Amino acid sequence: MRVRPLLALTAAGAALVAVAPQAGAATVQAAPLPTCRPSAVEVGARADARDKTVVRITVTNRGRHTCAVDRLPTVTFGNLDGAAQHVPPGESGPYRLVTGQEAYATVRTVGTAGDETRRVGGVTVAADPSHHGRTFSARELGAGRYVEVWEPVSSWWMGSARAADEAVGVGRG
Repeated sequence: MRVRPLLALTAAGAALVAVAPQAGAATVQAAPLPTCRPSAVEVGARADARDKTVVRITVTNRGRHTCAVDRLPTVTFGNLDGAAQHVPPGESGPYRLVTGQEAYATVRTVGTAGDETRRVGGVTVAADPSHHGRTFSARELGAGRYVEVWEPVSSWWMGSARAADEAVGVGRG
């Protein structure tokens, strides 16, 4: 009677040995994607037509190869210190962009209506912190003469504009 369980254990052990990596065997890992060159990506930004405290941003891979940007867009405001905080909070990491692919993020420039605000002449958006980014004047954004800012938040790069809006609690109209 004891032979059967022992055989089963031996067969299970043999199966584990067969699938376990051998000592000294090299493991193959995918090479990390290169960071997209600034000239390979196109950054866009536009204020919401009804709520000027919402800015929708995009990044498009116009290059010939798949590359990566940081999954956390960098959004700064005029001459103010700091950048929009990310929702949810997170750490840097790669966001893969296939040639021709567009990614979306939404920025809410004022945390709560009625909050104290600062006024700036424009917003700078970088797809990756290693890029200088592109500055959009308030007029280019469609926000009027200035952009109001107080405790701004930004979504991560997302696969859809709706997901980016939802991340920062903005409804699409």
